[in-house]
Amino acid sequence: MSFPTTPSQTVGPFFAIGLLWKGGPLAVSEDVPGAVRIQGTVYDGAGTPMIDALIETWQADPEGRLADLHGHGGPSELAGFRGFARCGCEEGDGSFEIRTAKPGALPGPDGSRQAPHIDVSVFARGMLHRCVTRIYFADEHAANASDPVLRSVPAERRHTLLAAPTDGGYRFDIHLQGLNETVFFAL
Repeated sequence: MSFPTTPSQTVGPFFAIGLLWKGGPLAVSEDVPGAVRIQGTVYDGAGTPMIDALIETWQADPEGRLADLHGHGGPSELAGFRGFARCGCEEGDGSFEIRTAKPGALPGPDGSRQAPHIDVSVFARGMLHRCVTRIYFADEHAANASDPVLRSVPAERRHTLLAAPTDGGYRFDIHLQGLNETVFFAL
């Protein structure tokens, strides 16, 4: 007996089953002074919230140091800082929230300085590969103006990478496609 070929389909996502954990949205301990919230919503190309997306963030501490020992200026000395957060859109409305410390500037290519930013990976249904972007801070005007990565983005698209200050934190929405599509980087 012979059966026809089964069509290829994306499996999942099953992010909430095995990838989320208590404390996952915390890049710093909850008691770290000066910690901020970054909240937003992930939208698909039609502007509909993605109810099953997963966000991962990686960043430096306020001194521009990472949580590891890989030669990036020395390990972070901020107690409770792990620099990594992972959260899904568990509320079913496409929203996410991480708690973190605002990062400091990092060394860039050829001696330049990168503006404070957070690296972001987005995983969602229908996507075979993650989308990678950055969160820059709208209140860091001078640093943003000299950041080599942000300057490489066309001026009319840079706003899609800026988190707006809010009471107690920042707002950063992610648009996977469409008119307000967030800038994503090819790695």
